[in-house]
Amino acid sequence: MSQMLKRIRRMAAICVAAILFVSCASLSTSGVGRVKRYELVSERLPQNFDGCDIAFISDTHYPSKFTRKRLARVVRKLRQLQPQMLLLGGDYVTSDKYIDELFDSLSSVKTLYGTYAVLGNHERSRAEAIEEAMRLHNVHLLHDEAVALTGNSLFFIAGVANSFKVDTLAPQPTDAIADSAFVILLAHTPDYAQRAAARADIVLSGHTHGGQVTLLGLYAPVTNSLYGHRFLSGLNSTSQGVPVITTNGIGTSRRKVRFCAPSEIVLITLRRATK
Repeated sequence: MSQMLKRIRRMAAICVAAILFVSCASLSTSGVGRVKRYELVSERLPQNFDGCDIAFISDTHYPSKFTRKRLARVVRKLRQLQPQMLLLGGDYVTSDKYIDELFDSLSSVKTLYGTYAVLGNHERSRAEAIEEAMRLHNVHLLHDEAVALTGNSLFFIAGVANSFKVDTLAPQPTDAIADSAFVILLAHTPDYAQRAAARADIVLSGHTHGGQVTLLGLYAPVTNSLYGHRFLSGLNSTSQGVPVITTNGIGTSRRKVRFCAPSEIVLITLRRATK
């Protein structure tokens, strides 16, 4: 019987170790824990964007745990993925001296439709310097605006300047866009999508870090969201049915640790729905 108990305990230990290994890909030293892939299907998507791959990263907090070596590896991975568009979700650096280095590195990721970005809460004291670096490195900052991609009035990239300040009576970046158009909305915090009743086909956000430290990805003591775990990570929906993808982000804030909240690159493939 004692031998049987030993075998059971050994198997239990192996299972727990396997779960930790799979759930905690953030322990990887490759620069990013994983590439999280999604497919978005819409009847509004213009035919020429069918199959378009969009890369989305957020919360680099460079350098934090996201060191120079890891930055190089993430950039290399982004190049390998060959997205047609790169979107950036805010909270870029931990100090002004790293601003140019970060955007210079990201600018080496060449895409067909360019790079678009919004600011996060950590940019409030250095917004001017970051905006200048974005301009120099051909990153289009979306400041409460929507941009028609390649002149196509049926495909828009929109961005919120301050997603923490919500006035439902104030104009929103997507208000003037026709209902027939396909819209991707960047908002640093996923709370914006719910609070502002965002009008978009998909909202892309960060800020939560997926909890940064979680219990097997099931519970996070800190969510950085008014809605608890509702928009903590992955694909969720607002009360109005608008899909929201919240990325775990790349770097770390406050403490340089991740546990069972893998850093990630999000890759979204757009598909046109067939009738």
